[in-house]
Amino acid sequence: MENIELQKIVDGSTLTVSLKGRLDTANSGEVSQDLLGSLNGVKQLVLDFTDLVYISSSGLRILLQLVKQLKGQQGELIVRHVSKEIMDVFKMTGFSSLLKIED
Repeated sequence: MENIELQKIVDGSTLTVSLKGRLDTANSGEVSQDLLGSLNGVKQLVLDFTDLVYISSSGLRILLQLVKQLKGQQGELIVRHVSKEIMDVFKMTGFSSLLKIED
């Protein structure tokens, strides 16, 4: 995938995905397919944004899709280690109240 790397760790019904790089229009289609396709049997999806440096509106759309999909299967999305820049985007767009965000 262009400009982004995903690393997945499965622990029971928890899937942790570390994202590194930029989540933007160039790679959002592939990332969306990859993540949505990985949710079978997942009750908790943890996205680790430690090394994510940028998220575009198409990246935000993926987060909405994930929240919706997980809600439908009685699961939850947790976003961890969000940089100040991405947190500013979340606050500006209202995503900070939609997402469960942890340090």
